[in-house]
Amino acid sequence: MKLSVRIDDALYERLLDRAYGANLSLSEFIRRLLQEAAMPGGRYIFTANDELLGIAIQTFALLATLAGEQSPAALEKGTARAREMLDQQGLLDRERAR
Repeated sequence: MKLSVRIDDALYERLLDRAYGANLSLSEFIRRLLQEAAMPGGRYIFTANDELLGIAIQTFALLATLAGEQSPAALEKGTARAREMLDQQGLLDRERAR
């Protein structure tokens, strides 16, 4: 069955970014969101990705702390590069990044 939905451009771009970040087409990403909405109370469909993200954030925090203690300049450079990479993956809120 085919479903059409009207959304504004900003929401479309955010959904597209999230789909890209999940390595899914926009259609597959939205299909999975709709499946989750239709079956509330179940396991969140992107839990595995969230768990990996949590591990990555913890690892980054530890490395950032060590780098900051050893070389504040290296921390600043690494943080700038991380922001670039996150932005390329659509994982930064463009409004807050300005």
